[in-house]
Amino acid sequence: MDLASIVYLGMTFGLLVIFVMIVVRTYSKKRKDEGEIAKYRMLDDD
Repeated sequence: MDLASIVYLGMTFGLLVIFVMIVVRTYSKKRKDEGEIAKYRMLDDD
């Protein structure tokens, strides 16, 4: 493998790790209440 392939592979795995971290953070039980509050706040009348 040449350098470009290694860099491309590294970037791909790096972006995959970032995506998985975002998904885990979004769906963690600790943050579920914050998401629920924001959801119902959008539905409230001003």
